[in-house]
Amino acid sequence: MSLRHRIRDVLTDGEGRLPLGLTLLCAAIAATLVFPLAWLVIEATTVERGRALDLLFSVDTADILLNSLLLMGGVTAASIAIGVPLAYLTVRTDLPFRRFWSVAAALPLVVPSYVGAFSFASAFGRRGEFHDVLAPLGVERVPEIHGLSGSILVITLYTYPYVYLTTRAALLSFDTTLLEAARTLNHGRLAAFRRVTLPTIRPAVAAGSLLAALYAVSDFGTPSIMRLPVFTQQIYVEYRSFGSDYAALLSMQLLVVVLVVLALEWAVRSERAGGGDDAGQTTNRVSLGRLRWPATLLPAAVSGFALLVPLWILGLWLVRSEAGRRPSMAFEPVQVLNSVSVSAAAALAAALAAIPIAYFAANHESPLATIFERATYVGFAVPGIVLALALVYFGSGYLPWIYQTLPLLVFAYVVRFLPQAVGSSRTAILQVDQRLVEAGRTLGESPSGAFKRVTLPLTRSGIVAGAALVFLTTMKELPVTLVLRPTGFETIVTQIWRAQATALYQYAVVPTLILLVISGLSMIVILTQEGGKEGL
Repeated sequence: MSLRHRIRDVLTDGEGRLPLGLTLLCAAIAATLVFPLAWLVIEATTVERGRALDLLFSVDTADILLNSLLLMGGVTAASIAIGVPLAYLTVRTDLPFRRFWSVAAALPLVVPSYVGAFSFASAFGRRGEFHDVLAPLGVERVPEIHGLSGSILVITLYTYPYVYLTTRAALLSFDTTLLEAARTLNHGRLAAFRRVTLPTIRPAVAAGSLLAALYAVSDFGTPSIMRLPVFTQQIYVEYRSFGSDYAALLSMQLLVVVLVVLALEWAVRSERAGGGDDAGQTTNRVSLGRLRWPATLLPAAVSGFALLVPLWILGLWLVRSEAGRRPSMAFEPVQVLNSVSVSAAAALAAALAAIPIAYFAANHESPLATIFERATYVGFAVPGIVLALALVYFGSGYLPWIYQTLPLLVFAYVVRFLPQAVGSSRTAILQVDQRLVEAGRTLGESPSGAFKRVTLPLTRSGIVAGAALVFLTTMKELPVTLVLRPTGFETIVTQIWRAQATALYQYAVVPTLILLVISGLSMIVILTQEGGKEGL
């Protein structure tokens, strides 16, 4: 194929030329997201070749790579195993208290993974609280919580809602008349699910699994607390102790892993989801029969385990702490205002930036559309501490007037969490019946006019849900906040971090509970966007 033909394929989607304005806008957004990370490439290429090879192929590096891959694979598989059944139970069955479990199953997403890790280490670690409970019964040892298995457990408990929410959204928009047609062809429930439902929800499962995988491979707090050497932990240690060379090389390896994950997810999901027309939906649900009440054990066990253990430990910290009062550690209401304001700004900016990327990726099959969408995932996959240090490098070296300002902090949040808004918006756009858009065009609407009058109103729920998800994750983001916040700008997470770092745990209880309440409200916003589809 000639160079001219290759360029033509990139600049067209198989049906004609790409819209120039939209293409340039998406290109500018993608370039802005990727550009701050250029320092990783620069730092990595400045390392002497022999030393770089020694570092990359050392035993320690191999151990870090293996641990990171096992952690990511374990969390992804476990998230699917938990999230998909929960979504099916809360949407398609007559599960008792279905609406309550719909919210409860999503609530673990509001708990920061580092809070969960501290809680589980305190509860189930050696000589932990759980051991003290069992000791009078003659139990001397409990399973070790630290290491790979503990990290997989903790991260899964707080990331499976990614799979649950995306799968749930797909099931809510699924045309159940297709299942009824399959049943009339003598297909059993399992066969109908495998042949009809599963192919339809596969893109949503893949999107949620991608977020869970990227979160697992980029999480810093949980592996550090669980004493598991992975990329994120070692990058931070090496940068603080020995300089940026090895940290940059490890970061490049991590980016390679992320690119492989993105390629696998792209291969799994289909290009267009079905079931965009809600007209065929029915309110009929699968009867669980005698399993109706036993089925509640799954959402009860998962949500209870993820939520009650942190609350238990927080209560013990508050009651048992013997440390004296320290006025400088006191919680202040302004910390809540600061957290909410920057999170809301990041959510709004991310929602606006996600719309053109999601629309372009959903409606055009050009390689450019894939490149632009995949570029948004880079910031999410890079550890927060690495992204923060990259922006410190650029801000202090080239843009001193924006260094340590709120706009730079909000920008970092957008770079970090934009794919959450893109994924939700893209799924919503894919489910729009294209016949409605074509009808708008035949009535004289321009492409932009049809988008404003037809597509945008129909995708509002997906856009709002994506913005709420960005708000939720921004509220609990720790490394970016610690490094990039302006001097004196205290938030809920910085208060929690200070309390834990000084072992004055009683000062972490109130801000943690407030964080859980605010994040829980944002989760309810996400679920209420499904209200027209029996979401709540």
